[in-house]
Amino acid sequence: MPVRPCSPETVVTTTDGPWADVSFGLGELYELEGDLAQAAEWYREAAESGRADAALRLGDVLGRLADERLPAAPDTAEELLAEATRWLSGAPAASSPDAIELITEMLDRHHRWAARRGLEPGPAS
Repeated sequence: MPVRPCSPETVVTTTDGPWADVSFGLGELYELEGDLAQAAEWYREAAESGRADAALRLGDVLGRLADERLPAAPDTAEELLAEATRWLSGAPAASSPDAIELITEMLDRHHRWAARRGLEPGPAS
């Protein structure tokens, strides 16, 4: 009997079913290993599949990833920060203590970035 390969199409049964759990678990694994880019990809999969806590983890990971990329690629960092803000503010559990802490950290990031932009030299006139 041939073995059928496993794919998201064969695993997904509901929006918060097994695929979301697997994606979330992979996000946790990559986050623990320090690979924030891969963690974000898997948390995004889980969040898009309807797993509420994945949206919070994704927002946190994207914020930290933006901090890492800020000096070298400020445009990319800005995009990551904007996406992190969208996920955190739209999370179903946005009023939980954990979410409030993450949102507060995100606001702090925005303030630090705004201050940094204010200190950057402008174009010479």
